[in-house]
Amino acid sequence: MRQIPLPAAAALMTNSVLWGLSWIAFKFLQAHGLHPLWSNTIIFSACLLLLIALRPAALRQMRDHPALWLVAITAGVTNATFNGAVAFGDVVRVILLFYLMPVWAVILARLILKEAITPRSLMRVALGLIGAMIVLYQPSVGLPLPQSLADWTAILGGLAFAFNNVMLLRLKGVPDAARGVAMLSGAAFISAALGMLFASLGMMSWPVLSTTLLPTLALWSGLFLVAIVCLQYGASRLPVNISAVIMLVEILAATVSAWALGAAEIRLQDLIGGALIISAPWLIRDKS
Repeated sequence: MRQIPLPAAAALMTNSVLWGLSWIAFKFLQAHGLHPLWSNTIIFSACLLLLIALRPAALRQMRDHPALWLVAITAGVTNATFNGAVAFGDVVRVILLFYLMPVWAVILARLILKEAITPRSLMRVALGLIGAMIVLYQPSVGLPLPQSLADWTAILGGLAFAFNNVMLLRLKGVPDAARGVAMLSGAAFISAALGMLFASLGMMSWPVLSTTLLPTLALWSGLFLVAIVCLQYGASRLPVNISAVIMLVEILAATVSAWALGAAEIRLQDLIGGALIISAPWLIRDKS
C-alpha cells in the first residue's frame, strides 16, 4: 500500500484546524464592526509583508512563474467567497456546499494533472463527504442544493479551493515561499478590491479600527501565515484526492471548538461523522 507522507498530512491538518478555529476571530472582529472582507485584507496583508520580509526572493520567483498568478486568484476567490457566504447566508448550508470541494478536486486533478480516478479515490472522497454531511446534517436545512446567491457563492468557493490545491501540486517544483506569497497576495488584494467595491456601493461600511481589535488581528496574522505555509507544503506533496479529504478536518475543528466555547453541543452524529472524516485518508489507501 502507498504510504501517506506524515509531515505533509500533518501540515494539512494544521491548516485545517486553524481554519476551523478562525470563526472565533472573525465573529469577534465582526461583532466589533470589522467586516470579514476587511479582516481578510488586514490579516493577509500583514502575513504577506511578513513573508516577503523573511523571503524577499519570493517576489522574483513569483515573477518568474506566471502560473502562480492562478494560485493567487484562486486563493483570493476562495477566501472572499467563503467569508462572504458565511456572513450573508446560512452557515451550515454554506459549509455543506463549500465542502463539496473533494468532488471538484478529483475532477480537476484528472483534467489538469491526469491523476487517475480509481475506485479507491472515489471511496475515499465518498467516505469523507458522508462524514462531513453527518456532522453538518440538520433537518431544517434540507438537502444541500443551491437556493440563493450565498449558496452559489459557497459552491464557487469550494471549486476555487479545489483548483488552488490542484495548482499547488502542479507547481510543486516552485519554492514554498513563492507559492505562499502568491496565496497571500491573492487573499489580501481580492478581499480589498471587493471590500472597496461594496463599501462604495453602500453595501457595507468602511473599516474602523480600534485598539481592541489589534491583538486579535496580530495573533491571527501569525496563525494564518502558519496555515498558508502548511497548506502549500502539504497540498504540493499529496495526491489531490487525499488532500481534499484531509482538509475536511476543518469541519471537525469548528464543531469541537464551538462545543468547547459553549456555542454548540457535541452530538452522537458529530462523533460518528468526525471519525469517518479523520479515518478516510488512511482506511482506503492506493496500492503501491
